[in-house]
Amino acid sequence: MNSLVPQECFQARPYITMVSAQGSAPLSELCLDRLTSDQQRALEQDLVLAAHVQRGLLPCTDVRLNDWCVHYQYKSEGIVSGDYCDVIPPVGQDGHLMFLLGDVSGKGVAASLLMTHLHATFRSLAGIDLDLDHLLEIANRIFCESTMASLYATLVCGRVGANGEIEIASAGHLPAFHVSRAGVKEIGATGLPLGLFPSSRYSVHHLRLEPGDTLLLYTDGISEARDTGGNEFGIDGLSLAVAGLHGFTAEELVTVCRESADRFSSGVRQADDQTLMAIHFEGAR
Repeated sequence: MNSLVPQECFQARPYITMVSAQGSAPLSELCLDRLTSDQQRALEQDLVLAAHVQRGLLPCTDVRLNDWCVHYQYKSEGIVSGDYCDVIPPVGQDGHLMFLLGDVSGKGVAASLLMTHLHATFRSLAGIDLDLDHLLEIANRIFCESTMASLYATLVCGRVGANGEIEIASAGHLPAFHVSRAGVKEIGATGLPLGLFPSSRYSVHHLRLEPGDTLLLYTDGISEARDTGGNEFGIDGLSLAVAGLHGFTAEELVTVCRESADRFSSGVRQADDQTLMAIHFEGAR
């Protein structure tokens, strides 16, 4: 027992535990109700500042490049979020627009720190001329070496090309939806989540979008939204929401999905962060 911590703090009171890098014995324990008013306000200000910093890492809501348009909506369950969302512009004359969407295990401040770590990792690697599978393998190794074994992240990473071409890889994330004139097609994971095994390998899925097609990505806060009876919106519910939306703009499609999930879970407080991203190919019709 830490002699620096008052005995009362070990009773049933809220506290924060800081663990060592090895995840063993706590370095210190802080009883929240033992803080002075000034200390509480300072902690609140730190959390608000952390939220502002995290929001500042998000890309523009609408990103356009040639015939491509990317739009997303990002809604955190708490002050900070464990959802990861980024759109990285082309680096160099031969570069490609990159899109990423993921979800870190856990919630709150710890998850937001790991989200920030992912952001820095992929922003750094984006400037290197790497194949998508190698990029994910390096990012996974970095994530494994810098986080505890119990933590992981699911992630979809992709690049757009000319004539509607897309390459996409998924580290254990929920299936993406290809919304086309023919209907809705699922694109599943091509590897394990980041952080599980340092030697994980990832394959890349190639597809071609026709004018008016959209690729939809989302986090489990959307698919696991529940109604008052405890039923999940589900992947099927989201698939039904986008069926028949071929030709909709990226913003329109994301808005319809958001409204469908919100109607389904009306009256129930969301339990997780919710992010939707649409990559739309306008092309020449």
